[in-house]
Amino acid sequence: QVQLVESGGGLVQAGGSLRLSCVASGRISSISAMNWYRQAPGKQRELVATTTTNHRTTYADSVKGRFIISMDGAKNTVYLRMNNLQPEDTAVYYCNADIVYVDGSSIFWGQGTQVTVSS
Repeated sequence: QVQLVESGGGLVQAGGSLRLSCVASGRISSISAMNWYRQAPGKQRELVATTTTNHRTTYADSVKGRFIISMDGAKNTVYLRMNNLQPEDTAVYYCNADIVYVDGSSIFWGQGTQVTVSS
């Protein structure tokens, strides 16, 4: 009943920028937080950035000063602006959200979007 769909991934050269989007849809009552994770080949999924509906944000040390997370509560959408991308940022990026919906509440995940940074 609730779906998260990411978009905006792609191939970019080192030093370039991308903006990821993630839209939550369905019978949503409220969203308390939306987050971005990433998983590189052979590595565990790691938390990249978090935001709450009152715009409190946190970042992994590896992306501080380069990535910006933002949320549009009216659109149930979270964005991740990624600047000065480096090859080590190559990964599948996933969004998740803590959502209250008609039948309860849960954490939902998107399907992921690939980001590849060439050197």
